[in-house]
Amino acid sequence: MRIRNRTTNYKPLFFAFSVFAMLWVTLLLYAGAYTTSIQAGMAFLDWPLSNSSVNPDGWLTNEDMRAEHSHRLLGAKLGMLAIAMVIWTQLREARVGVRRLAITILVVIVLQGLLGGMRVLFDQLNTGWDHNIVARTFAVFHACGAQITVCMLVAMAAINSRAWIERQAGLKAPVSQNIRRWGYASVAVLFVQIILGAVMRHSGAGLAIPTFPLTPDGSIFPAFWNFPITINWLHRAGAVAATIVLVIFVGKILGSSITRKPLGWLGWTVCALLVIQIFLGAATIWTHKNPVMASNHMVVGAFLLGSTWLLTLLTLRIPVSVSVVQKGADSVGKKQQDSSFGQPAKT
Repeated sequence: MRIRNRTTNYKPLFFAFSVFAMLWVTLLLYAGAYTTSIQAGMAFLDWPLSNSSVNPDGWLTNEDMRAEHSHRLLGAKLGMLAIAMVIWTQLREARVGVRRLAITILVVIVLQGLLGGMRVLFDQLNTGWDHNIVARTFAVFHACGAQITVCMLVAMAAINSRAWIERQAGLKAPVSQNIRRWGYASVAVLFVQIILGAVMRHSGAGLAIPTFPLTPDGSIFPAFWNFPITINWLHRAGAVAATIVLVIFVGKILGSSITRKPLGWLGWTVCALLVIQIFLGAATIWTHKNPVMASNHMVVGAFLLGSTWLLTLLTLRIPVSVSVVQKGADSVGKKQQDSSFGQPAKT
């Protein structure tokens, strides 16, 4: 279907809407993290309604009910924002990829709602089972899906920004493939770390090793192992791996003349978020899983993943001048000539 009003131009209102949706998911993330931190996920045994109502009695005065119902309401409103995003892009956006991304965001948010609902309906309080593995599995997938949603909303805001569309939109800076590979590696390592964190949180293993940075006996490795201790230790080891990969990635961003000026600020932002995240992880243990501290740790982790994903995404198209692009291209060409010096020409 061809619609005349579709354009590829920068749309300031839609960009602002995309940023608003990205900020809204932050509220949703915190509400979900706080609900998990105070173990209020089963404040209501039914779903999609709460005690058979969209406005259950007492939900504003009971902390557990307030946390869980707020999470549900914020999720429903994010779904409405996603529907509006799909309609908006279908009517006004000529770029097929943007329209498809909007649809994908809506589908993922719907799936997120279903995963959250399954987590409630398959809880042992409803099933009567002697284990809660199924509900916890849905909870882990729900937590990981939230991070994917964040990254997609970040991408939607980025590709609809003025910088992406108008500033040298036809130019692609010759960013090293090595830089991009480290970016992809950083996103992958962070996502694995988030999976480990989700499994740890929903398994109640956050304090399986109750001291930080060393174990209670002053060692790097625990004196004995079981599942809670193993997943807790792997989450800590993952933090070390993520730190190393992120430092290398940001170092390469700052070390390249092509990426230093346009992306350096975001690289330093990633570093700052990394430091804050490490502190919050340690403080969560030092405060014996204070709900606010634990929730902030989860939300800042999402910020860190989203910022790293944005930094990687922007290496695909960065706002640079023609002279910088030409300089980079000349540099790449010179290296290719040097590496092929003395070799016979291909015929």
